[in-house]
Amino acid sequence: MLVDTHCHLDFPDFAGELGAVKDRARAAGVGAMVTIGTKLSQFAGVRAIAEAHEDVFCSVGVHPHEAEAESIRCEDLLGLAAHAKVVGIGETGLDYYYDSAPRTLQQANFDAHIAAAIQSDLPLIVHSRDADADTIAMLREGRKRGALKGVLHCFSSSRELAEQAVEIGFYISLSGILTFKSASDLRETVRALPLDRLLVETDSPYLSPVPMRGKRNEPAFIVHTAGLLAELKGVSKDEAARATTANFLRLFDKVSLPWAASA
Repeated sequence: MLVDTHCHLDFPDFAGELGAVKDRARAAGVGAMVTIGTKLSQFAGVRAIAEAHEDVFCSVGVHPHEAEAESIRCEDLLGLAAHAKVVGIGETGLDYYYDSAPRTLQQANFDAHIAAAIQSDLPLIVHSRDADADTIAMLREGRKRGALKGVLHCFSSSRELAEQAVEIGFYISLSGILTFKSASDLRETVRALPLDRLLVETDSPYLSPVPMRGKRNEPAFIVHTAGLLAELKGVSKDEAARATTANFLRLFDKVSLPWAASA
């Protein structure tokens, strides 16, 4: 089965139909989902969804777009991260494309998340856009302070950033962008990356993959991204599912999936 390692089930797009969304995901072969925190002020809703569903987990963090509205400290994250269903720190990172928050505040929040990931031994979930050099510099500096693991989510950046992230022990997560006609460079990067460092995600409700473009994205659609990943890596769809799920469980080692243990 597949794991949607990054989705936003608390967003209004899914209001009133979360049960049906989960049913469609399960029918498509998705065995677990991680719904991602983007604001501490809305974390209670994210956590409630994870608490209500055995196969849904969550993360706690502040998106870089929110860095000005929610300036945080490491301690703000650690207490929330102790919850049994919280399996990651983030999403966090740097976004210099939109610059929705001052870069200094983005960097300060990113550093707080890095510290929390080290202290909690949870994976860091990183958003990076047009900020390759600063992202890798801050991750390298973080690793000097302690054991740091994590993932560059919804990856669409340069091959250099991907290879540097893999070199420091991070994983690369692929969204529906992989299927876009304009993403030929990304597909070449993925061909060059080791399969044991790749994850798949939807980032739903955004970025629906081909052939679902124009529709609201949802976890069931991850099969299209995973199918193309299998093609790019020259493996079967089943093998791609097994590999990406094994990678997820290796990185998000707080997660327990009974079906995976018996597979």
